[in-house]
Amino acid sequence: MRIPILLACLALLAGTAASHAASHAAPRPHCADAAVKQAAKLLAFHSDNDDRAQVDPDSVRAIGTVGALVGKGRFDVIEVEGSIYKGNYRMHLIYAQLPGDCVLMGQEILERSDPY
Repeated sequence: MRIPILLACLALLAGTAASHAASHAAPRPHCADAAVKQAAKLLAFHSDNDDRAQVDPDSVRAIGTVGALVGKGRFDVIEVEGSIYKGNYRMHLIYAQLPGDCVLMGQEILERSDPY
């Protein structure tokens, strides 16, 4: 008799935890749409326009800020995941923090692999 009650309690806790995590998901970054478009361009450039290159729009997340090279400003860093055939890539798109505008200040692409 105790096992069904225990299972019901566990199911209730699991459902509560899942809804709590979903309600506290990080908000989509200000320049997320611009970052996805730019990541697609960066991946195409990196792959010499390989038609298998694709960007995962659901992977977009803000990962922090970096200091501007000149002055005391900060830039937002947005991470986007992508792939080309069997290769997986992480791209960082760096945007100036300007209200209502997305000004790309830098970008980087790294392959997720272990060459050693």
